[in-house]
Amino acid sequence: MFGSFASSRIALTLRRLRGRFGISAPRVAVRTHLPWYWRALSVVVLSGASLALAGWIYDAGQRFAGFQQGVSENEIAAMRERIAQLQSDLESVRKVANSSESRLRIESTSQEQLTAQIRILEEENTRLKSDLATFESLAGGPAGSPGLTISRLQIVPGGGGQYRYRLLLAQTGDRKDKEFNGMIQLVATVQRGKETVMMQFPMQGDPAVSQYQVSFRYFRRLEGTFKVAAEARVLRVEARLIQDGAVKASQSVAL
Repeated sequence: MFGSFASSRIALTLRRLRGRFGISAPRVAVRTHLPWYWRALSVVVLSGASLALAGWIYDAGQRFAGFQQGVSENEIAAMRERIAQLQSDLESVRKVANSSESRLRIESTSQEQLTAQIRILEEENTRLKSDLATFESLAGGPAGSPGLTISRLQIVPGGGGQYRYRLLLAQTGDRKDKEFNGMIQLVATVQRGKETVMMQFPMQGDPAVSQYQVSFRYFRRLEGTFKVAAEARVLRVEARLIQDGAVKASQSVAL
């Protein structure tokens, strides 16, 4: 009986030891107690070290890639300065170009005006030379041969059925001291479609009849206009110098 009691006591002791130190024993964590300020300091130190390491890695990556902050800022500043200089130069060139263009435009306009004036003067000079030749021819005629002449008849189309006429009237001989009073009459041969008609200017009841009245003693240059239908074509014009209903001189020109 004593032996069985001893055996049960030993079995109970072994069971308790197995439960405390065996596989099914509870886990025990052993921790060293640290004050909170040491923990906070360690967090700050680790954070600073992490930031420093990250900055070093960033700078190393920039250097490795050939890009540095200081150098890039200098280059950007230099580029901005260059751009500002180029813009200033561009504005200066534009001003010069605009000024040159204005001068060229003014010179071109002046040249066109001078060319037009030269053309007008040349035409006037040619007309004066022709008139002078006509005057000399008339003045050199026989003194006893009086008469009226029409010369230098020109018909110039002006568009829209309008025509301009120019002619020179002269009086020669013993009657040069007497003033001529009469009128000029134009007879135009006009084609309208297949029809050809004669038109006389001034027409009957023409309000502009006064422009056909002429009076002169020696010479008279005469200019004026007449108008036909826009679709009509003037083939021939005859100018007549009329006094007291009689034709004193005439000249015709074909167009």
